[in-house]
Amino acid sequence: MDNRAGEMVVFAAAAEAGGFSAAGRKLGLSPSAVSKLVTRIEDRLGTPLFVRSTRTLQLTAEGAVYLERARRILADIEETERLIASGAGAQPRGRLRISSSVAFGEVCLLPRVPAFLALYPLVELDVSLTDTVIDLVDERTDIAIRTGRLRDSALKARKLLETRRVIVASPAYLERHGTPLVPADLSRHACLRFNFRRRPDEWPFRDPASGAAFSQPISGSALGNNGIILRRFALDGLGLARLGHFHVAADLKAGRLVALLEDFNAGDVEPIHAVYVGHAHLAARIRAFVDFLADAIGREREA
Repeated sequence: MDNRAGEMVVFAAAAEAGGFSAAGRKLGLSPSAVSKLVTRIEDRLGTPLFVRSTRTLQLTAEGAVYLERARRILADIEETERLIASGAGAQPRGRLRISSSVAFGEVCLLPRVPAFLALYPLVELDVSLTDTVIDLVDERTDIAIRTGRLRDSALKARKLLETRRVIVASPAYLERHGTPLVPADLSRHACLRFNFRRRPDEWPFRDPASGAAFSQPISGSALGNNGIILRRFALDGLGLARLGHFHVAADLKAGRLVALLEDFNAGDVEPIHAVYVGHAHLAARIRAFVDFLADAIGREREA
């Protein structure tokens, strides 16, 4: 493949210096080498770019257009390389694409965006919230927040937190329908469910006496595709929901929701990671955001 960027550098030097000899001295090339490169461009384009005389070069109309575009292209190349080479140790900058689960995004990520942008004003955040597991490369995403055990892959991961599951309901719902005391009581209650069929409609429990694990079938008339919806349903008194503790911690503290059947809690813990494509020269913006988010969550949980 032709080195067209290199040809543009030679052409621009000849135009700015006003001659092949002066351009050659600037670039460390012979005048004949400069002339051959310019002629190669003209032959490819099918039009002269210079009017040649014994002492000077003058741009043709086409040459002036080519020079303007060449300068723009070369400046873009220089800026691109400067940005990419700005990895560790440089001020983070550029667009940062993040994909997060909906619940984590609402509770843990979005509230921290203002502080991050205040620290790194040259970063442009592009955030998407979805509970669908995406392919980082196909979706051109820098960082994905994933809940649960990670599958083996070439991705790097930073654990942000671990969360257990908790069954909750609003005081208003419990006042109308009573409080379940053992998992078997769930057969008489409306249980809010996810609408993706990754597992049967049942919740896991552990017998407090024997430690044996078992499952209890559930049913209900309200479903949703993410934790935001089920939390809203629970707050509105539509039934019981089983959600990540991080998602409802503030509601439990404020009394908007009540934790249920804690003696039978299965104790299953889900890790939440920030995952990204690993590289020896990780972009500064990626490193900065992962470190910022992990540190912020760590400080909050220690407080």
